[in-house]
Amino acid sequence: MNETCDELVDHNYMLEKFKHAGKLWYIVDPYETTFENYQDVPDYHKQIWLSFFVLIILEQVILFSKKKSTFRFNDHFTSLSHWILQESSRLCLRGAEYYTYIKIYENYRIINLPWNSICTWYITALGVDFCYYWVHRANHEVHFLWSQHQVHHSSEEFNLVVGLRQSVLQQWCSFMFYLPLAVFIPPSHFVAHHQFNLIYQLWIHTTLIDDLGLLEFVLNTPKHHRIHHGCNLYCLDKNYGGVLIIWDRLFGTFQEKLPNQDIIYGLVVSARKFNPIYLQTFYTRAMINQSIKMKTMSDKIGVLWKGPSWLPGLPRLGLDEFKVNVTSRSIYDPQLPIWQKIYIIIHFVIVFYFHYQLYQAKQNCKLFNSSLVINNVITLTTIGLLFDKFKYASVVELFRCSMQFIFIKYYLNNDNTTYELICSVYLICCCLWIMEIIYNATTSIRRL
Repeated sequence: MNETCDELVDHNYMLEKFKHAGKLWYIVDPYETTFENYQDVPDYHKQIWLSFFVLIILEQVILFSKKKSTFRFNDHFTSLSHWILQESSRLCLRGAEYYTYIKIYENYRIINLPWNSICTWYITALGVDFCYYWVHRANHEVHFLWSQHQVHHSSEEFNLVVGLRQSVLQQWCSFMFYLPLAVFIPPSHFVAHHQFNLIYQLWIHTTLIDDLGLLEFVLNTPKHHRIHHGCNLYCLDKNYGGVLIIWDRLFGTFQEKLPNQDIIYGLVVSARKFNPIYLQTFYTRAMINQSIKMKTMSDKIGVLWKGPSWLPGLPRLGLDEFKVNVTSRSIYDPQLPIWQKIYIIIHFVIVFYFHYQLYQAKQNCKLFNSSLVINNVITLTTIGLLFDKFKYASVVELFRCSMQFIFIKYYLNNDNTTYELICSVYLICCCLWIMEIIYNATTSIRRL
């Protein structure tokens, strides 16, 4: 009887999780998502992850069955790595980016919109989306903002997983664009709709959905967003909308797909790396180096606040004739032996388990949180080195597995069976990499 009750509870729990799927399309009840205090607004991102990951699996199954795309193991896992990094930051900082907004509302608001009015709900939805358009446009047209946002465009694929590929610092760089809303929109409404607006944009990263008819005139759809992710010259700096595409139509940044031209995805100059830390930081380093090389102070500053394609003597956003015209691309796709793919899957499962702990009761312990995040960052970085076939990846992995075995075994000192299993995995992996290093060294000596 108890087993039956437990099964029923688990069944109801899963159903409750999938009830949140409507949020992926902004299908929510205004009355159920209206709160007086911003502290009461749920973590809607957490609610939709299960539904979204099911969509990711379905997309890949359909693409595979239609033979429209090949599963790129390295690119998919790199996108997931960026999601874990960004989501870890979001969980640990716990909405700290809303602090300035709340202070402005409490001290300087000029209109008191009632928090329990449905009109306030719809005004907020429209206001947040309007601000997002300018946030997104600035992220493409201001170089120091683009240096963070480019992470999202670094994939040479276009699928649902790419929607998870986000910059860790982007939210902090672009949050100021929402602050004008603080003079009249209650923080509780803003916090809710800011989440809904970003959640909606996850599902539009797909090639499976072609044309949605009349909805294409109003909503941002996969058809429009494919253009935005293209690095073809005519695709650059187009279709910035979040939920609505009407802002692009009003402000002259709307672009339809040109006939007989395949869209090429990714950055104009591909990073050709899968190391997530490198992808998060390489463009910022390049921008700073470019600024340092400029001769005058005005040009040094201009590199930072003008467009990514700007050069001295050109308009702020540069000129198309000086931009790279990408017409074809060879995909960066180094192949790994099957045993390394299995190895990476196992360690990704461990990373997901550690990441899941951030959502649990222990997340109140800052030291515990930091330890999990640091472990995951190191693991995801070394996995990226494996994908890139870094010369010393085997040595780095041996060191990482050794350190993480010691960390879990002696620092966490946990009797949890899962942790004991993870320790065993790390110990086996240490032996595996020792054999791999010896084999490689022996092979090198024989060649000499």
